[in-house]
Amino acid sequence: MPQTAIEAQVEDGGSASKPQRIIKLSKTTDDSDKKGTNKRVKDIEVCVPIVYGTIAFYLGRKASESQSHKWTVYVRGATNEDLGAVIKHVVFQLHPSFNNPTRIVEAPPFELSECGWGEFEIGISIFFHSDVCDKHLDLYHMLKLYPEDESGPQSTKKPVVMESYNEIVFPDPSECFFARVQNHPAVVVPRMPAGFSLPVLAPVENTNEKGRGDTKDHPLSQWFLNFSEADELLKLASARQQVQAHIVKLRRELSVIDGMSQPLKPASSYECT
Repeated sequence: MPQTAIEAQVEDGGSASKPQRIIKLSKTTDDSDKKGTNKRVKDIEVCVPIVYGTIAFYLGRKASESQSHKWTVYVRGATNEDLGAVIKHVVFQLHPSFNNPTRIVEAPPFELSECGWGEFEIGISIFFHSDVCDKHLDLYHMLKLYPEDESGPQSTKKPVVMESYNEIVFPDPSECFFARVQNHPAVVVPRMPAGFSLPVLAPVENTNEKGRGDTKDHPLSQWFLNFSEADELLKLASARQQVQAHIVKLRRELSVIDGMSQPLKPASSYECT
C-alpha cells in the first residue's frame, strides 16, 4: 500500500499544524551486507523529516482557458535543507494530458513547475541512494489551484499552498549512510555507539552534481508552510533516539548481569557410613 500523509493548506504562507506521520523503511539484506562490504549499524535509527506539496499562483490577466495557474510541486527538507545526501532522484507522475507526464528530477531541489487549469492527483516516487535504502517510497498529493474560501476574485500575489509533513525512519542504517549524515541539518542522527569509528566516505552519486544550490535560498521559500516546530521536532526526535540507544545499552548490560548471576549447580554429596 502506498504511504500517505495528512495535508495542511494555507493560502498565503503562515504556519501549519504538524500531524506527525512516521514511515519506517528497512533495507533488504543483500550480498554486500553478507560479505561485510556495506556493514550496518545495529540498534540505531536515522530519521529524515520531509515536506512535499504544491504552490499555485493565479495568472490573473495573463490567464487563458487552458492556462490559468502556474504551479510547482516539490519534495523538500522540513526546514528547507538540501536532501541530496539521502534522496537520489524523485519521479513526479502528472496528469496524462501533459506532455511527458512522467518527470524525473535527479538533483536537488527536487521539484518541477508547470502551467494548467485543472486540479489532479500527482504521484511522487522518492528513490534513495543505494547505501540508504533499496526500496522507494510512493506518495500522492492533490494539486490545489483554488483557495477554500472562494469569495471574491482570486489574488495573483497570494498563492495557494498545500503541503504534507512526514518523518522517514531508516532502522539499522549502513555505516556509509550513517557517517555521511552525521552533521547534516536535515537529518536526525543519534549519538554514535561506543567504539564506532566513521568509515572513509566516497562521493555520493548525483549529489549536487548540477550545482543547483541549497533550498534554503529557494525563491518560493517565503511561501513554504512553517512546520516550525520542525526544529523542535528534530530535537525531540534526537532525544527519542538517544533514549532508545540507552535502553538497548541497558538491556545488554542486564543480559550480561543475568548470565553472571546464574546459580551454580550444587556439588554432589556423599554420605559417610
